[in-house]
Amino acid sequence: MLLLLAHLVPACLFAQQNVVLENGHLRLKWVPTAGGYVLREIVLNPGADSLALDAPEGSYVGLYTAGKPDTAINTGLLAEAKGHVFDEYKYILNRWRDCFRPVPLNTAGEAVSFFPSSARSSAHGVEFMHQTDRFTAQIIWSLDRLYTHDVLVEMRVTARQAGYFSFATPTLFNTEPGDLEWAMLPGYFQGRAIQPDLLRAYAYGQGIPSLPVVVRERTASTLAAFIQNKQGVTLAVIPEPGTAADPWADSRDSRDQWRLGLSLMNRGGGLSPTLYHPVLGEVDSYLNAGEERVFRFRYSLQRADWFKVYKHAIYDVYDFDEAVRLKNTRQSLTDRVRSMLDYLKDDSTSLWNVHNYQGLEIGAQSYLGGVVGADKDAMKNADYGAMWMLARITQDAVLNETRLQPARNFKLTQQQTADGFFQGAAVGQYYLWKSKRFTEEWGDYVEPIALTYYTLLDIGNILLFEPDDKELKDRLRRGADKLLEWQRPDGSWQVAYDRHTEQPAFTDQLDLRPTFYGLLVAHRLLGDKKYLQGAIRGADWYVREAVNKGHFLGVCGDVRFVPDFATGQSAQALLDLYEQTGDTVYRQAAIDAARIYTASVYTHPTPSQRVKEVKGKRKEDWEISQVGLSFEHGGTLGSANGGGPILLASHAGLFVRMAGLTGERLFLDMARAAAWGRDAFVDPATRVASYYWARMDAGSGPFPHHAWWQVGWITDYLIAEIALRSDGQINFPKGFITPKVGPHQPYGFADGQIFGAPATLYLPIGAVTVENPRVDFMAAKATRGTAMYLMLLNNSTTAQRSSVSLQGLALPAYSTAVLLDEKGEKLEDVRVEEGRFAVDLPPWGLKVIKLTNQT
Repeated sequence: MLLLLAHLVPACLFAQQNVVLENGHLRLKWVPTAGGYVLREIVLNPGADSLALDAPEGSYVGLYTAGKPDTAINTGLLAEAKGHVFDEYKYILNRWRDCFRPVPLNTAGEAVSFFPSSARSSAHGVEFMHQTDRFTAQIIWSLDRLYTHDVLVEMRVTARQAGYFSFATPTLFNTEPGDLEWAMLPGYFQGRAIQPDLLRAYAYGQGIPSLPVVVRERTASTLAAFIQNKQGVTLAVIPEPGTAADPWADSRDSRDQWRLGLSLMNRGGGLSPTLYHPVLGEVDSYLNAGEERVFRFRYSLQRADWFKVYKHAIYDVYDFDEAVRLKNTRQSLTDRVRSMLDYLKDDSTSLWNVHNYQGLEIGAQSYLGGVVGADKDAMKNADYGAMWMLARITQDAVLNETRLQPARNFKLTQQQTADGFFQGAAVGQYYLWKSKRFTEEWGDYVEPIALTYYTLLDIGNILLFEPDDKELKDRLRRGADKLLEWQRPDGSWQVAYDRHTEQPAFTDQLDLRPTFYGLLVAHRLLGDKKYLQGAIRGADWYVREAVNKGHFLGVCGDVRFVPDFATGQSAQALLDLYEQTGDTVYRQAAIDAARIYTASVYTHPTPSQRVKEVKGKRKEDWEISQVGLSFEHGGTLGSANGGGPILLASHAGLFVRMAGLTGERLFLDMARAAAWGRDAFVDPATRVASYYWARMDAGSGPFPHHAWWQVGWITDYLIAEIALRSDGQINFPKGFITPKVGPHQPYGFADGQIFGAPATLYLPIGAVTVENPRVDFMAAKATRGTAMYLMLLNNSTTAQRSSVSLQGLALPAYSTAVLLDEKGEKLEDVRVEEGRFAVDLPPWGLKVIKLTNQT
């Protein structure tokens, strides 16, 4: 009888029917086998121009442990990944060690692999059932009626015995390594190949790790894992909204919860985007017998590049439109800049210091973050372009008389002038006034990119405003010559040199940063072709080794240069090189780098109006949302693991420019989601935003110099929006990228154009009030005559009306005003009564008031 049953069971299985899901874009067919229902056919566009994918599979994996999963560190793998390189980095050492525990390594628990034992078609799609000793699974597959490239899956799993459980999304098919075109787990990894060097893959995100590691949602910027093959097919797996942890649940920072695991490989190491929920040993993973968990997700399978499928996850699944639509604000960006001027002029609030060094009075702000060797005496200047810009466009006496000269002297003493290997280089970001020396953030080394940043870019931006400063021009040339001297034959640079031995440091990494940009600055200011040639050699290497491969390095020494905002900075650097040379290779590389950098911007969870408690205050969820904010650095080691994203949106202006260049909506929406309505993070007393999201409205904290960066990025963003909305008919010359937080650039050093008329950028303090905080403005004075222009931007998605007041302080007695549209066409005469008038603006609108004095 037992032998007879053994033969009858397989026969019954084979007697079952094939099951099929099909629409005009997808066809999936499962067939019964002795081992269960196997996915035998995946066809894209069945019918005309169809494409059948090789080796479909449809296998499932559940993970189980009776007790808490093992947490022992795999010291062998840790050693293989050069774990010792982080021994001196206290901020990230424990994070790095945690990466080698069984759950993230995907070695924890008993893996229960199966194909479903039964299936039936229903009105909802296809329903599968399977039972093991550990659990019973009911899995329903259906086709999305709206997004017809998507397959919706619901896994409903019931424990048959108590323990810890985790369930993986099924493997549709594996992509062979040789067939890989691009893979990305946004915020963690991207590249065109599996990276055998575990340090570079797992810690730096330079390629796909060779192990099926599982990562947390807290630095996954978009909740999707996707792979594009060389046939032009992209497969993504995307969890249903609400599956991952809410970063602020009700009344606390809850990013320590791990509810969703993401991977680019399945448990067996096949290249297949995979999600895990719950995560073994983490929240909700313990089930008593009879207890149930439900896991919902979707596959998107398209003949399209990764970027299209990535945007589908962002907009169609996680409703990124809501991140912009809900925005409201209590203080305009323009007024934030004007408020920060008061903060920056106050020595006590901005922690301004002046010390004598090498016979010069040098000035900078206190830096109370971590600096090796500091005794609470570190000083730093952040954004030289913003300093000179704000002084010029406001004509503020305090800035011009007490800030600029000591800051210039700081820059002179920061560069080594003595003969030797480091002559011309910047000897450190920070000055320690007690020990009277400059130093780097986390060690005694000198980086070529620090030479680009703190010699060439900073001095370059000063020279735009002070072109007759011969001493600075000489310093610029010395720095550029040193950068050329250090450039290697292939166009690249070393990451750093040891200050004492003069030997290369950090040799396990390549200098995958826009170091070449310093030579472009030198060429623009000094005109020597050798600098442009050097910049081109450096950019060609960078495009080949960094942008095309998706491999990047950061500039934050305290986390050993894990990738950061330098990636976004490189997009602007390449765009500037394109504008200088006209070579479209750099234009495309800039777009590619910017697309990759969008994966440093959070797009989940979808913002709502749900009320939460934040430090005793009631806030709607959208007010404290991380959506639209970028991180300083993400991945397995970056600061976003602890502090969350940052409020310093240096990329906003670049993204607006990219939107104008490409027509790509995502760039523009990301810029606006970062910039608009961030009052919950602004210190009410100083109007300076916090740096890290987790600090909410605590202000600048130990980083008072960040206010300069905030002035810089906000101004860059507003002028970029004005240029975009006017289709380039209002424009002002851009300066050079600022070190080190991203791609924003200064203005105000030269006249611009407003509808063909030359004009000088101007920010009136106390003279103009735009009463609606959703309406920002910038101003300009006509280069000839007394006319003034007010450029009004509606930074919201709904029509706005605002009154405008002219207080007369530092203004002529303007008697007439004309309202112009974004093309410069006259709309109407504006009646100015007692210095007031009102303006209506459409959603995302721009209008210009031209004020003239008829007397």
